[in-house]
Amino acid sequence: MLERISWDAYFMNIAEMVAERATCNRAKVGAVIVKDKNIIATGYNGAPAGLPHCTDVGCLIYVSRNPDGEEEENCFRTIHAEINAIVQAAKHGVAIQGADIYVTASPCYHCMKTIMNAGIRRVIYGRPYKIHRIAELIETGIIACLQLER
Repeated sequence: MLERISWDAYFMNIAEMVAERATCNRAKVGAVIVKDKNIIATGYNGAPAGLPHCTDVGCLIYVSRNPDGEEEENCFRTIHAEINAIVQAAKHGVAIQGADIYVTASPCYHCMKTIMNAGIRRVIYGRPYKIHRIAELIETGIIACLQLER
């Protein structure tokens, strides 16, 4: 008898495929929002629809400083995968309250705040990305944030 992969692995595999559509030169990230084992929205990092993508015209990098003084570079042109998935659900009138989100990399601080406000109950991520930045949000206990071990 063939052993089936877990639901978490299944949805993370789909998030990895979604990431292949990303148009950011620096990182390919995919997100899948799931409710009751059904995919309700997907997103990948890239420019807003109809605008030039980083793959076509290059990244538009800016440097910001975190409250602790650490500098980080971000792309002004790119919308993150998690935000794009949440926007896709909103655009189509799909409720995401109580859903899970599968992301190929752990969310940044801004995405995590948005995920929390959207009522998503669980974040399942593939690889850690500056996970220390969202530790205080995770510690609130409002949302579960789990790395899918592979």
